[in-house]
Amino acid sequence: MDTLTFLLPPFVASLILTGIHAYLGVHVVERGVIFVDLSLAQIAALGTTIAVLAGMEPHSQGAYLMSLAFTFIGAAVFSSIRGHRARIPQEAIIGICYAVASAAAILAMSKSTEQTEHLKEMLVGNILTVSWQEVIKTAVLYGLIGLFHYAFRKKFLLISLNPAKAEAEGVSMRFWDFVFYASFGFVVTSSVAIAGVLLVFCYLIVPSVGAMLYARNVGPRLAIGWTMGTLVSALGVYLSLEVDLPTGATIVCTFALVLIAMAVIRVLFRVGARSGTTRQVAE
Repeated sequence: MDTLTFLLPPFVASLILTGIHAYLGVHVVERGVIFVDLSLAQIAALGTTIAVLAGMEPHSQGAYLMSLAFTFIGAAVFSSIRGHRARIPQEAIIGICYAVASAAAILAMSKSTEQTEHLKEMLVGNILTVSWQEVIKTAVLYGLIGLFHYAFRKKFLLISLNPAKAEAEGVSMRFWDFVFYASFGFVVTSSVAIAGVLLVFCYLIVPSVGAMLYARNVGPRLAIGWTMGTLVSALGVYLSLEVDLPTGATIVCTFALVLIAMAVIRVLFRVGARSGTTRQVAE
């Protein structure tokens, strides 16, 4: 019972992360900007790093606002280079921003040896120590963002799934891209503070990729992604406690193993289906 009580807050937090990130992951994969979450997460982490060096606590309101401001700058940059007429591919700018934000955070932390643990926490997180207060605050924020995306779902889905049609209908691509990335920034900034850069990236991309192995439509993909994220979160949190490993890194590796298993199962089903078809033709 004590173990269950201890694991409940991080498990609920992981479910909240799964809910919003699996949905956003569908947009990210369809847009072909796979590393945008990783880049925005690293930019948010850089903002927190600057706040810490300025004397703020890592999880204080001031550090959060500094991180959010950096994320909005990244959102403005990414939304300004969207479109097939852009001379520079959007993914190239996203990669550059990630590399620069990572290097800047390392340089900043190199001047403060006592903050090396904070740098590690930004990368792998420490979701196992999340409090109920953080869980409730994050749930409310993500719930509001979810309602916002639901209200404007037609525009967001149109821009992500069919940008040519959106442009033909006169939709302001840059404006709605900025709105998307800005709302994305709220999610990433809060998620990095709880789970770290690497785990946030996995929650965004891996459930969506796993769902794409079995479904094409958005609805089934969300259902598969949410199911996968829930099972992996439960298993990862449990294993991290039982084997005494860092929780964030354990969940990341669990995501990888489950994705590999899903890919292998899909291949086996396809081989079995082909063998059955061949047998029927032969008969």
